[in-house]
Amino acid sequence: MESRTKRALVALFAAAIAVVALVAGSASAATQPIVIGWAFDSKGGMAPFDGPALAAAQIRVKAVNAKGGVRGRPMKIITCDTQGNKPAIAKACAAKLLGQGADIIFTTCDVDLAAPVVQEAINRGVLAVAPCIGTDQMGPKRFGSKGRLAFTFGNVAQDEGSAMADYAWAKGWRNASLATDTVIVYFKNVVQAFEARWKQLGGKIVADETYQSAPAGGGNAASWQAVTTRLNNEKADVIVTATAPPWGALPTIMNGLRALGNETPFLNSWAGDGTYWVSKDQPTVNYYFVTYASVFGDDPVPAVNKLAKQVKAGTGGFITGPAAIDGVATAIRRAKSTRGIALAAQLEKFRKVPTLSGLVSFTPQLHSVFGRRYRVILIQDNQAKVVGTVVAKVVPKI
Repeated sequence: MESRTKRALVALFAAAIAVVALVAGSASAATQPIVIGWAFDSKGGMAPFDGPALAAAQIRVKAVNAKGGVRGRPMKIITCDTQGNKPAIAKACAAKLLGQGADIIFTTCDVDLAAPVVQEAINRGVLAVAPCIGTDQMGPKRFGSKGRLAFTFGNVAQDEGSAMADYAWAKGWRNASLATDTVIVYFKNVVQAFEARWKQLGGKIVADETYQSAPAGGGNAASWQAVTTRLNNEKADVIVTATAPPWGALPTIMNGLRALGNETPFLNSWAGDGTYWVSKDQPTVNYYFVTYASVFGDDPVPAVNKLAKQVKAGTGGFITGPAAIDGVATAIRRAKSTRGIALAAQLEKFRKVPTLSGLVSFTPQLHSVFGRRYRVILIQDNQAKVVGTVVAKVVPKI
């Protein structure tokens, strides 16, 4: 009898120890950091976009952690430099970050360059996030069924082009010339979306020109001058494009028109954000662009102005880093998990979810943001200021 009692007590004691160990282990896991592995470009063509988004995201993570983290767990960013998004290095970066325990992988702001990182993450069932890819290819359209784990907090080009058309129409412009930079899909899609929405509104296209900026190797000043001449021959209320001015074509075309006495306004996408590219010798005038946020101290949201100053942002795309952090944090809270498929399921349900960048929405088919409020900025004599905001009323099919 006594030995049976002893055995029972020993068993009870062992069970109690196991319960204590299990509880302690659970408590420990519950306080482990949520690790974001960020594969970024520090020196290549995407550095001007990746760097500010990463810097702003790091500040946002500190703010989240100061308020207790996400479900009691702190967030932590670990990084790997893709060195210009070279495919082999980018893939190795993703593998390295995953090997270091990354729960979520962040990647660069162009879907073609991001593909090696995205593929590595989604093949392992890990959520892949880009702060500012601007096409609908970041998701199932590009990556198939596994693309359910791929999202971007960039505005989808269809939404951006549509918002540009809505703003142009509200300005009273009715005749538009299109100037499409064919160097990347995002540029082409923005102009295509503008055209689709413009025709819905009743606008007229009076010229439809294409050109290629320098990075792809096919752009040249002679071809840009030919586009300038043809645009000058048409009477338009606005010239619409989507391109990055430092790549050469836009300043050549715009300055060429101004030299001919043509003061027609230009309307560009977020790619044309900033004043870092303007010239004192040929001041920029009548140049509009839509963007995520103003970096000129006049954004409608004071917190955005403060953060822009902290990171010394050159373009409004910096805000997509904090937006991605906010969105991922919300998905984790709702999913009560960091598993890729659980997070994807929650992200697909996002409808006007608040982030520092504004309201964010996704659908099961569209893993790029639509419905966010754009800032419209005018550069006049090299001075930039917010002149309005606009939200796209529809996301046209292109």
